[in-house]
Amino acid sequence: MTTVAIIPARWASTRFPGKPLVPICGRPMIWYVYERCRQIEGLDGVYVATDSPEIKGAVEKFGGQVIMTASSHRSGTDRLAEASLKLSLKSEDLVINVQGDQPLLDPKHPSLLIETLFDGDPRCQMATLAVPMTDPAEIRDPNHVKVVVDQDFNALYFSRAPIPWPRDGGKSSFLKHIGLYAYRVEFLRLFVSWPPGVLEEIEKLEQLRALERGALIRVVTSEGRSPEVDVPADVAIIESILASNPLASNPILAEAEPKKTKPTEQKNPKNPKGSKDK
Repeated sequence: MTTVAIIPARWASTRFPGKPLVPICGRPMIWYVYERCRQIEGLDGVYVATDSPEIKGAVEKFGGQVIMTASSHRSGTDRLAEASLKLSLKSEDLVINVQGDQPLLDPKHPSLLIETLFDGDPRCQMATLAVPMTDPAEIRDPNHVKVVVDQDFNALYFSRAPIPWPRDGGKSSFLKHIGLYAYRVEFLRLFVSWPPGVLEEIEKLEQLRALERGALIRVVTSEGRSPEVDVPADVAIIESILASNPLASNPILAEAEPKKTKPTEQKNPKNPKGSKDK
């Protein structure tokens, strides 16, 4: 079985044209996303799927792999489906959909989604990520998508509105959806065979197409954050984070930085072979 990460990237964004190539600390944003994806454990390849010659040229310039796709796709998932065909992926292969606006992606997050599809409920057709949300401004911002889940952490609904809404003014906990998905190729191709749903068209959220068709989406929660670039003003926020941690601008160096350990540190006695605890 093959596992790949594919980054859908288009030039003609209505809110932020040319976003994948916006400079962040002197490098195009797509470089940061690509290098973060290279740190995901267990991948057989990382690709950018685009319809833009400009994006293709920028990615190839830093040594990345590109798959050219049609300009008619309505969503990133539709673009991924074409890329999966061009890669000759099989129905049981796994695709990680990484949004191109996450330059500070935590490489551990996609690994959590892979584990969910491998070890979780066999009915699970799709996995995605969410983090706790406490900033009132973020909660009100329609650019930050919210998700509500059932007791088994299956998605009930995604919305740009604050959900659940505390009708009586009490406290409510919110989950911010992170645009990161994992699915098997078989479901990916089924997904794109469905026409856009009514709710999808209203909210402009493609994952609602799956819910409207009764698909089960497992939501994996994490405490880590992955700041996104939704609008031009977000670039300064990312650059500020990178300025406070120069190693973060190069995930390869950050990964290679030696960790400080106590001289007397020993291996976990419950894990004598030194493998990672789950």
